[in-house]
Amino acid sequence: MEELLYNWFYFVPALLFAAMLVLKATIFLWWRPRRIEEHFAKQGIRGPPYRFFIGNVKEIVGLMLKASSQPMPLSHNILPRVLSFYHHWKKIYGGTFLVWFGPTARLTVADPNLIREIFGSKSEFYEKNESHPLVRQLEGDGLLSLKGEKWAYHRKIISPTFHMENLKLLIPVMGKKVVELTEKWSAMSNDGEVEVEVSDWFQTLTEDVITRTAFGSSYEDGKAVFGLQAKQMVLAAEAFRKVFIPGFRFLPTRQNMSSWKLDKEIKSSLVKLIGRRRKENPCGGGGSSSKDLLGLMIGTCPTSTKRSTEAAKNATIITVQDIVEECKTFFFAGKQTTSNMLTWTTVLLAMHTDWQDRAREEVLQVCGSRDIPTRDHIPKLKTLGMILNESLRLYPPAVATIRRAKADVELGPHKIPKGTELLIPILAVHHDPALWGKDAAEFNPARFSDGVARAARHPMAFIPFGLGARTCIGQNLALLQAKLVLAIMLQRFSFSLAPKYRHAPTVLMLLYPQHGAPVVFRKLPGPTECGTDL
Repeated sequence: MEELLYNWFYFVPALLFAAMLVLKATIFLWWRPRRIEEHFAKQGIRGPPYRFFIGNVKEIVGLMLKASSQPMPLSHNILPRVLSFYHHWKKIYGGTFLVWFGPTARLTVADPNLIREIFGSKSEFYEKNESHPLVRQLEGDGLLSLKGEKWAYHRKIISPTFHMENLKLLIPVMGKKVVELTEKWSAMSNDGEVEVEVSDWFQTLTEDVITRTAFGSSYEDGKAVFGLQAKQMVLAAEAFRKVFIPGFRFLPTRQNMSSWKLDKEIKSSLVKLIGRRRKENPCGGGGSSSKDLLGLMIGTCPTSTKRSTEAAKNATIITVQDIVEECKTFFFAGKQTTSNMLTWTTVLLAMHTDWQDRAREEVLQVCGSRDIPTRDHIPKLKTLGMILNESLRLYPPAVATIRRAKADVELGPHKIPKGTELLIPILAVHHDPALWGKDAAEFNPARFSDGVARAARHPMAFIPFGLGARTCIGQNLALLQAKLVLAIMLQRFSFSLAPKYRHAPTVLMLLYPQHGAPVVFRKLPGPTECGTDL
């Protein structure tokens, strides 16, 4: 009898604990989603029905796989292929509907008036969504993912790196690298013609510029570190394709183990580099590198290990680990965004040779006899600016963004419960005929002739770099670099799509060409021999 009572003494609490776990799981995975569905249904908002545990993931993956199974015609109507789930369910439920990523509810919001509230007048009620751990590993725990006071302080410290006057100092170095690139293409040419996979070349080029911006005088050391991260990005991209396999990122596969090893090497190398740089100049500034990313952050970093440890608890002090994460963030975001923009703009100009000719004529008129455009020339390349804006409209690097409600909040006529995620389909907004007219799916840079604010029927219709306080801090660098690269290319080559090009825009973290972007470059006869005096 005593033994039975003893067993029950331990069995009953265990049974109660198990029952509580089951109850909590049931509430989270079944009762709560049903309540959320009912809440939005009363407001006239519906969507595909929630399925236990998986939500709508099965349907989403199915739609994505079907859409990306084969290339599409040479058309810019890419929404059905790139955001297939949004395109499909919008036709059924309208532009604002509820979709489930597992047990997490996401409300799609494409109305520019509501988008203005999210990023503007009511931005304090929303926070950036947590990235998937695989993405977080790549982008680092920097500005892209930080929140609150720590994010505000980091942005304040880093901002001078991206002031236009500081960036213009990079033009001679960037220009020289682009000229070297075009000379390599010329050397590869046969009878003045060469086929180039531009997406690969542009990634190498933007990597060099980003390294100089981040590390300044420590360029060679920074190049080695970013070389490791480039390898890690390849491994992570492969792993991201298996993101729907639960727990895959924890398995000790050869790829995962290589990625873990690279992550340790990157962090170790950056910590050593920061230590050397701080010994050279304890204040972080001074000399030509005073406004590079590393120098600005070291200038605020505690100089002793003890202070650095204590500072980790203080959002307004940047630690060595913070610097490591910001460098990773800058490399990931800067390289991918700029190289993607250059790739899609080159593809567009290769498809639309009339605009290529107009852009070339402007470059030759503005630059005169100079080979490398100067800091004074770049702002005068208006046609090229219009072309870049239209490229960002049709093929934005980030096709969607997500915010989470930090509290119960009213969004227009809707009542949004705390914890609800809001999915803003940037690509859908950019392609909306109600905002851009009947030619919304056509390449027409002239729509930006009177500036961005007047290009569409609503000022919030164009958001390639985000809006509000979290607008992309590196957009000036991206646009400056893109203008410079394209201007030098246009001076030296005419180009068209290679016969083997297959049009297949696809999302893997950012928008990229699924089958690459092969382009045929032809050397222009009698190129202008321009000086390089800046």
